[in-house]
Amino acid sequence: MSCLALDEAQKLIPGPPSGSPYSVPVPGSEKEGRSAVYRHWRRKDAGPVRTLDPSIQSMHDAFEQTAKRNANGKFLGHRPYDPATQKFGGYVWETYGQIQKRRANFGVGLITLLEDVGSVGIQQGVGLWCQNRPEWQIVDLGCMSQSLYSVSIYDTLGPDTTEYIINHASLTAVCSSLAHIPTLIKLAPRCPSLKLIIALDPLSNGTELPGMSKKDLLNTMAAETGIKIHYIRDVEALGEANPRPYHAPRPSDTITINYTSGTTGDPKGVILTHANAVAAASSSMTICRQTKNDVVCSYLPLAHIFERVTEGAAIWAGAAIGFFHGNIIELVEDFKLLRPTALSSVPRLYNRFGGAIKGQTVEAPGFKGSLSRHVVQTKLNNLVQAPQGKASNTHMFYDRIWSRKVSAALGLERAATMVSGSAPIDPTLQQFLRVVFSNNFVQGYGLTETYAIALCQLVGDFSAGNCGAVAIGSEVCLMDVPDMEYLSSDKPHPRGELLIRGPTVFKEYFKNETETKKAMTEDGWFRTGDIASIDELGRVKIIDRRKNVLKLAQGEYISPERIENVYLGNLPWLAQAYVHGDSTQANLVAVFGFQPDMFAAFLSKNIGKDIPVTDLKAMEAAAQDPKVRKAVLKELLRVGKKAKFNNYEHVRAVRMLAEPFTIENELLTPTLKLKRPQTAKKYRTEIDEMYAEIEAATPVARAKL
Repeated sequence: MSCLALDEAQKLIPGPPSGSPYSVPVPGSEKEGRSAVYRHWRRKDAGPVRTLDPSIQSMHDAFEQTAKRNANGKFLGHRPYDPATQKFGGYVWETYGQIQKRRANFGVGLITLLEDVGSVGIQQGVGLWCQNRPEWQIVDLGCMSQSLYSVSIYDTLGPDTTEYIINHASLTAVCSSLAHIPTLIKLAPRCPSLKLIIALDPLSNGTELPGMSKKDLLNTMAAETGIKIHYIRDVEALGEANPRPYHAPRPSDTITINYTSGTTGDPKGVILTHANAVAAASSSMTICRQTKNDVVCSYLPLAHIFERVTEGAAIWAGAAIGFFHGNIIELVEDFKLLRPTALSSVPRLYNRFGGAIKGQTVEAPGFKGSLSRHVVQTKLNNLVQAPQGKASNTHMFYDRIWSRKVSAALGLERAATMVSGSAPIDPTLQQFLRVVFSNNFVQGYGLTETYAIALCQLVGDFSAGNCGAVAIGSEVCLMDVPDMEYLSSDKPHPRGELLIRGPTVFKEYFKNETETKKAMTEDGWFRTGDIASIDELGRVKIIDRRKNVLKLAQGEYISPERIENVYLGNLPWLAQAYVHGDSTQANLVAVFGFQPDMFAAFLSKNIGKDIPVTDLKAMEAAAQDPKVRKAVLKELLRVGKKAKFNNYEHVRAVRMLAEPFTIENELLTPTLKLKRPQTAKKYRTEIDEMYAEIEAATPVARAKL
């Protein structure tokens, strides 16, 4: 990052003076049926930021500037696997200078191969199908160097969706991990544009008999389809032997077509430009300070725009990016080795952290539990009960003897900023984690169509349950939704569908003019589909969703996701949640996935015997015991009352399963969002059974619920 960009970013990080608004309305910007336009408190008159540094107009520019300034700095790190010990080792790093050379060579080699198969010209899409790893960035940066663009294919997608994306984007080349290459070869007869596969894993160890290497065998399999398979290092060598200058992209050029994971129907290809990426990275760098001394752990899927903007900002700042070793269950092991200075994640991981921390601290027996409860309560009081402008989540003594030790157990003692996005985080969990980590723990909001960022809480704002201020690269307003009785004229706060405009907003949906028109207003605002309110300090709160709202038989509207997040944030033995309400019924029911290590103790308490946490079938069977279900409902009621649920918002019947929603059973998207219509269909029998149970209950029994 140049001195100009660094200075600009750091100047924009602090929040406003105490009591001042975080986002401000632009005078005279109200329209019929819409609220005023809101902007970041520092950008009221200047409008959204396009770039922090005028010399940076593309992510190619950002990387080149960093590589020249920080050539010897650590850039991409991974943990190599040792077959002899069957363990992953420590991190091995390549520098910015080394990756600069590799990406330049790869870009030239790739475009040479594309030309060889008759695919000539810039602004072509190149598929990327692999888990997070250094080669993902090398391919992406290599594409930028020749004005190509990447098209992400989620690592966990099935062949049908992969086939759809390859054909829809007319991909000639796909860069893939070794495990996916057989699938690509099988798909090839139905993917006429596909001509090249670039393997990101070695295809030979140099000791095989002639014709017996992985490369030879795979190419033999692919020969009938006319596809050629190359190893990434060979592509780099080809580029080095046939040098060409960069073909730098323009700001308006596509940097990626990012396919939305989609809860219904085929995924939509979101066309994002370099200008979008630069504006988003500029916004990201004003959320937390980033320098060449910082370290980021890459584990959220790079196919998802949230991780992509995180790493884009890290690259601009010259930070090191260490990739997790592939097993999300052992992520803490990677954290302990990397000791990241910032963390971007999703509520599902923070829920796991919160449950594990509570189990080892405030719920622990004896002195350890007593001390932990005292520390947490003291710090929470300082956080939520202090006078305006005096709130704090740090404590000179307790941080030293307690918070730092708890953070270090997860490898997160250096994480000065944590960002939660992708879905709402329960407010009580956010406040708990704020006092645990004693850092800047914020919630943000964005979509693929806004390059992952539009809103984020600012430093010094210790409120919870909202997404904070408008980012510096955006502006927002609210549009009336009269059929749901949300109006921009509502008091005390305006309410309506959240609209976003600015340089981060996408260009269009690829080959889908109809959906593009649906997503945009006539005057250029992106329609998010989320219902929001904006408080007197300009903080935006998502309160509903146009598509995911339920209407019960008595006419009450329900937001199931809000209820799910409250349960997940307060009951550590819950891992997954689906709250359901039929329009013909007056009650809610739910299907939950349990966290085995936490649920085992709950089961033992209620059935009087221990079940090994590894015996999931036995745990699932025990969870069907009426006594267990009753105990679960009792806990749900307790949590719901604490969260001030209305009577009709309490779940009245449950089913507890080991892992009811997975990517494999097609109930979760690759970014772990629940596919609600498909879930309702799959568990229709269980839903009907639960409603029958409620109907069969006596009035007295219902009253007790």
